[in-house]
Parts: sequence; C-alpha cells; structure tokens
Amino acid sequence: MGDTTDGSSSAAQRAQTQVEQKKGGFLKRLFAPSETTEIVQHHTHEHITIMPAGGLGNLRNLRVDDVAIPRPDIVAVGNDIDLDGLVDVFRDSGYSRVPVYNETLDEPLGMIHLKDVALKHGFNGKTRQFNVEKMMRPLLFAPPSMPIGVLLQKMQTDRLHMALVIDEYGGVDGLVTIEDLVEQVVGEIADEHDAKEDEPWVEEKTGVYLVQARADLEDFEKVLGVDLLNDTEDEDIDTMGGLVFMLSGRVPTRGEVISHPSGYEFEIVEADPRSIKKLRVFKNSKSPAQG
Repeated sequence: MGDTTDGSSSAAQRAQTQVEQKKGGFLKRLFAPSETTEIVQHHTHEHITIMPAGGLGNLRNLRVDDVAIPRPDIVAVGNDIDLDGLVDVFRDSGYSRVPVYNETLDEPLGMIHLKDVALKHGFNGKTRQFNVEKMMRPLLFAPPSMPIGVLLQKMQTDRLHMALVIDEYGGVDGLVTIEDLVEQVVGEIADEHDAKEDEPWVEEKTGVYLVQARADLEDFEKVLGVDLLNDTEDEDIDTMGGLVFMLSGRVPTRGEVISHPSGYEFEIVEADPRSIKKLRVFKNSKSPAQG
C-alpha cells in the first residue's frame, strides 16, 4: 500500500498538508468566490446553517464528513473472501470498487476493483488461484474536517478514486469517492448502469408508496387525498423531501421514520448527510414488510 496505509490518521494529515502548501495556481482559481451562489438553509436543533446548494463554492465550503457515506452504509469485504463471495458483493451492491479490510473495517488494507477481478478471473477464465490481496489497489485516507476541494485535488494527483474518512482515533468513519465530490459541484451524475427513476412515485402495494424526494407535493397529496400542509404555515414547500425535512427540522437518516399529524408515516429509504433521496409513505405505525 505504500505511503497510503502506514497510519491512517497521519496519512490523512499529510495529504491535507501537502495540498495546502501549494499557494495560488489551481486552488486559487478554483476557490475564487463566484459572483452568484444559490443558498439553501439547513436546519438543525441548535441553529440554521447557510450553505451553497451547488457550484464551485462547495469545494471550499463543504467538508469531507458532509458528503461521506456513513460507516454503517459502507460495503466492504474481508481479505479472506473467496471469488464467489466477492462476485456476489459486486452484484448485490452495484459498486465497481469496494474496500478490503483485515478482520474489521478499522484495519483497511486497500480496495478491490471489479475490472481487475473480471480481467484475471472472468474474461480469461478461472485459471489462477484467487487471492484478493494480490489484486488490491491503494486507498486514500482523509480526516472528516478536510475541505472536499482539497481531497478532490489529492485524488486527481494520486489517481485514486476512493478515500476512507478516518476519525481522530484512527477508526473508519465513512467513505468518499471522486464521484461523490464531483456531484457536489455539477449535481447528481447518472450513468448507464443507474436505474432510471422517471416516475416520482410507485405504489409498491395497496396504500404503500415508494416516493422520490423530488416528487411534487401537491400532486402526491391528490393521490393520498390528504392535505399534508394543512397544519403548517410554510407555503414554500413544494416537494415531498421538503415536507419531511420541515417535519424533522433536519436531514433524517436512512431507516428513520417521520410521523405526520395526518397519520401517515414517512420512512427514509435513501439519504445522504445533506439531502433526502427516497422515502416510503404508508399509514401504519410500523414500516411494512417487503413482499
């Protein structure tokens, strides 16, 4: 792994120091204030934080922990995994890269790329003994407080597309890919492998809806036959995600269930630290079983 694995915290600190020492040039132009910046409010129980909604300003205003995939959501494999198990992980997760660890995620060794597995054990047949460590590529390590612009430049310089977020005690807090960082500037990137989500909601079964956070609130109210904003005074909310955000006063985490005075429940199906992506709407007190 070289200098990317000998001490997670120190490696992250060195990465940040190396980039910050480069004055002017690329970073100076990149971080120059833009003339127009769209601002959105992020409410918490303590205060209201004003943050840019997109553009180059996010590279200096957002930290790694603002965009990282939280530890419980990280898909990773142990260094003792066999080929069939690894293929199953790639197939089930849909990812092309996953971290590799020794015993626990707090002992990361590197990452494995689907392309390397396919080239050595797929297209050419299973002619070689499988060893995940021999195919590993290095990882970057970053502290939670590192600006995402700094990490992005480090990824470009080292030609590495994945970083683990390391806390002050050397434990793994989250994971960031280069795509996560770029999306903070240009918006969500969908490739040919991403599932199409043209429909704002789908009725999974009677009375249970899987809803995109961007779904129009008024249109979905007509489906339910309920005025979901009846008890609020905020007329600026026009999406389902905005409604749930208003009810909770923050960005809820995946799996959390937010109750509405009408009796409907909003289960968070997909979310990142900054926004809600997808939710399940139903009128029971408990999340319905999938079937």
